[in-house]
Formats: sequence, C-alpha cells, structure tokens
Amino acid sequence: MTANLASFAIHVDDTDRAAAFYEKVFGWAFEPWGPPGFYLIHTGDAASPGVQGLMHKRQEPRTGGGLNGFECTFAVEDVDAIAERIRANGGRVTMEKATIPTVGTLIRFLDTEGNDVGAMKYETPPA
Repeated sequence: MTANLASFAIHVDDTDRAAAFYEKVFGWAFEPWGPPGFYLIHTGDAASPGVQGLMHKRQEPRTGGGLNGFECTFAVEDVDAIAERIRANGGRVTMEKATIPTVGTLIRFLDTEGNDVGAMKYETPPA
C-alpha cells in the first residue's frame, strides 16, 4: 500500500498577496480554477511537474479556528479502507467520502495528534 504526497493546499487570507509572495520566493505560477479565490499552483515545469498545489481563501479566520498552514493530501487506493484504519487506530474522520468531479474521492481526518490530513483516491493517479 502506498500513500505518497499527491497534493497540498495553502489556506490564505489574501490570495493576491500570497500568490505574489510564492511567485517571488519559489517561482510558482498560479492559475485561477473553480470558484472565485481558488487557484491551481504549478510548482514545477514540463521536465519536472512537481506536486499539485492549490491555494484558496481561508474559510474561517485563523483566530476562529481556521486552518493556518499547508493542507496535505495523500494518494490512496481505497478511501473506505483508509477510513476504517483511521478509526481503528485512534483517528477521527472529519469529512466523509466526497467526490470531486474529474479529480477523485476525498476524505479528511484528524490523526491522533490533531493534525488535519486528506486521503484521496484520484481518478488519474498523480505521477
């Protein structure tokens, strides 16, 4: 069973400011995608595409418990089996299985230390 890092998301207060920062620091490119304030992050180039990145406006303010940091998602073969293992080993599924059209099926969970993690069965597995 593999569970490689397949995607990350950055939750931000100001998408323009954050995009400018990461463009200057890492040379990443940002592409508007989906709802307003949501972007694909291109972390690599044609020779080395990098990891899929996403950026979107934070849903809750940091002071109200909104995620402050990078949200990682691991590619898995079976989200139901992973959800069972999470529950059996002291974790808590916080978002039941949800399908994202053209992307895959996602669950979110808290590990035993309270870290928010994603596990997704991708329609097209990441390279």
